[in-house]
Amino acid sequence: MLEKLKERSDGLCELCSKTEAVNAYTVSPKKDDAIENQAALCNDCLEKIDAADQSFYWRVVEGSIWNPEPSVQALSYRILQRYKDEDWASGVISMVDLDEDTIQWALSGLEVADVHKDAFGNVLENGDTVVLTQALDVKGTNFSAPKGTVVKRIRLVHDNHEQVEGKINEQMIVILTKYVKKNN
Repeated sequence: MLEKLKERSDGLCELCSKTEAVNAYTVSPKKDDAIENQAALCNDCLEKIDAADQSFYWRVVEGSIWNPEPSVQALSYRILQRYKDEDWASGVISMVDLDEDTIQWALSGLEVADVHKDAFGNVLENGDTVVLTQALDVKGTNFSAPKGTVVKRIRLVHDNHEQVEGKINEQMIVILTKYVKKNN
């Protein structure tokens, strides 16, 4: 497939357009079963794709975002999103008018799964039973929950992986995950 990508890109990296393309990069979460899911990259771009603080280097996507290939657009947009707080990236994002499917493709690679973990790194799930690892003053009530309190059938707080909900003294409260241990 790399040969077809090189043909499509005239042998140049589809991000920087200045160095020979030597890698077929599949833009997640798509599979590598079709050239439409890939971009031709040089070694420099491939090396920097997951590296932190490469803002100056990635100004090259100011050009690649206009590539007609959705895979290149999605990858460029994803990179721009990492630097969206910088003027150059936010300016490009505001100028570009991509297909909604391409934007969703780009953003899907940035999503981090909501994984709730207890104070010891154990994965928590809805319905689990936890034990408090320290005494907690329960805000908005007139009681505190002592260390060792068992909280049954917790619910995960969907938009905050550092919180769970559970009943203590018949009252539903929010508990920080760093103060609980999963009871197996």
